[in-house]
Amino acid sequence: MMTDAESIEIFSVIRERRSVRNYTDRDVPDEALRAIIAAGIQAPTALGLQPWQFVIVKDRALMRRASDYCKPILIEKIGEEGGAGTEEFLEALKNPAFNIFYNAPVLILVLGAREAASSFLDCALCAENMMLAAWALGMGSCWIGSAALIQQNPDLLAALKIPDDHQIVAPLIFGYPAPLSPKQVRREPRITWVP
Repeated sequence: MMTDAESIEIFSVIRERRSVRNYTDRDVPDEALRAIIAAGIQAPTALGLQPWQFVIVKDRALMRRASDYCKPILIEKIGEEGGAGTEEFLEALKNPAFNIFYNAPVLILVLGAREAASSFLDCALCAENMMLAAWALGMGSCWIGSAALIQQNPDLLAALKIPDDHQIVAPLIFGYPAPLSPKQVRREPRITWVP
């Protein structure tokens, strides 16, 4: 049974969690990463299949290699498609020093089993648990959706030890946040009540 103090803390973590794109160089202990994954696997899954696997990457050179692979593809894609809010990201991508993983010390790839139809949704729920757990531990995180492009590169898949029967669902970065700007205010939800 949850105490009032615990329920207040959970709502606080949910309310205050935000995407972090600026990290200190402080190392993230392995036990913290294990705790984050332990929180992730408590997520609900269709038919209880638990279709996830995890790859923890601390190799900065490999992360840079993955970033350098993804950047030109993203530049071309955004150039063709455009869309609101892409200009700033496009400018960042054109900077040779920019890293799509924002120089975070850790990348965790949440992989979903290809045979499980619910894999993407299950792993997305798992990823959110992981990001909330990280915030509760004083760490930041960000889902780097564009890093899923890694799947187009067999050499990177091999270097990252991603098995053929799994796909990248959630590329998540973790680390200790550097000073952050204020969190963006959320719009009021549109709610329809059906009595």
